[in-house]
Amino acid sequence: MTNPTYDPQWLRTLRAGAIVPPLRPRVPLWAGESVIGSVEPGFFHKLALHAMTDGHHPLLKEEHPDGLGWRLMGDVTTSLNKIAIALHEAGLAGAWRDEQLAVPDQFGHRKGTVERAAVRPLGITTLAVHLVGQSPDGRYWVQQRAFNKSNDPGLWDTLMGGMVSAADTVETALVRETWEEAGLHTAELQAMRYGGQLRTRRPSTDGKGAGYVVEDIDWYVCTVPEGLVPDNQDGEVEQFRLMETGELVEALQRGEFTTEAALIFADAMGLA
Repeated sequence: MTNPTYDPQWLRTLRAGAIVPPLRPRVPLWAGESVIGSVEPGFFHKLALHAMTDGHHPLLKEEHPDGLGWRLMGDVTTSLNKIAIALHEAGLAGAWRDEQLAVPDQFGHRKGTVERAAVRPLGITTLAVHLVGQSPDGRYWVQQRAFNKSNDPGLWDTLMGGMVSAADTVETALVRETWEEAGLHTAELQAMRYGGQLRTRRPSTDGKGAGYVVEDIDWYVCTVPEGLVPDNQDGEVEQFRLMETGELVEALQRGEFTTEAALIFADAMGLA
């Protein structure tokens, strides 16, 4: 295959945009001796947090050897979900999904779970999985995100991309999301292989601009056999298309894809 033509400066700018420091200073959110997230210093003062059933407040502001921060009190999952409800009531949460995501510490150890809508305002690390699908002739299957999605509506994406819920592993999320988004069973796909991991750290509009995205994305590559056509099952995809490599690279450079998808495609195609 002929190497696609692209502007190296575009790719450098794209890669730089994946790791962007917070717009304003943030302080750590602690669970015991583990850091599980971060918030802007006065962020929790905007919430009407009530005591839990055991009479304890879910948060304690304190000085720590590493600086000022906030510490969760009591059970991590219970306290975080009480905070998530308060965020929602204050209009500071993302789209409410009734979906729990795992909450890892700075070493990747799971400490609890929390409603998905709260992860960006609290700077909690999330896990996601994407699938790059090619046809046997080398073209790429791409999806256009539904126009009613809360994040990146109408932009183009990989064949599949989704969050890893607290009930999933990366592998089970790959199977579930491939069916829900593309109507494809992974067992029917060919040459499935692990592609790599993308890390993104950047400011988020959640929390009325006080959020921060901390996400690790595992991505895979496969061949969609002749005769199999993606068919969305969950209403979150506007359409699917097959793109030639050159057409795809041009669309990437025009900014028609999400940042994550563009970076994954760049790596999958070996753009340096």
